[in-house]
Amino acid sequence: MASTSDIRNGLCIKYNHDIYKVVEFLHVKPGKGPAFVRTKMKSVTTGKTIENTFSAGHKIDEVRVETHKFQFLYKDGEFYHFMNTDDYTQIRLVESALDSPGLMKEGEVVTVIINTEDNAPLSVEMPPSVVLEVAHTEPGIKGNTATNATKPATMETGAEVNVPLFINEGDKIRVETDKGTYKERIKE
Repeated sequence: MASTSDIRNGLCIKYNHDIYKVVEFLHVKPGKGPAFVRTKMKSVTTGKTIENTFSAGHKIDEVRVETHKFQFLYKDGEFYHFMNTDDYTQIRLVESALDSPGLMKEGEVVTVIINTEDNAPLSVEMPPSVVLEVAHTEPGIKGNTATNATKPATMETGAEVNVPLFINEGDKIRVETDKGTYKERIKE
């Protein structure tokens, strides 16, 4: 059993007969009254996000997990297939277990969190950023860059990302996976 002082991003806990992963947390110590921890948690089975407040010292049921590197192979309907890079075993996960499936291209190496009790995969963590090619976007108009204007662009994976006006089809860009936002253009 852990307590609220052990809460951190990525911690998996049992809560309301389900397993949740802590996405965000904030320790709050008001001037009056007891301290508490405000959390935002995502269910690893359904993908539903909830917010909850734990009082200080509250006992939480931590789930022991291991992380392994897996390579994304392909998508088959609502299932995503991965291969362990160490022993070449394959697993498949539903789309709700993935943080940002639209930004994942074939061959991408991700971290899979696995429950040590039953060896069930719980969730997938993407790298902080990925490099994707712009498949389609409207051409930018020369001289229309006085402000931080953006336009929608469709990536090679099918995801839509807002990009600056100077980005064209065929350009490779770096996308932040946690927010799904444009970071920079990659020079070749």
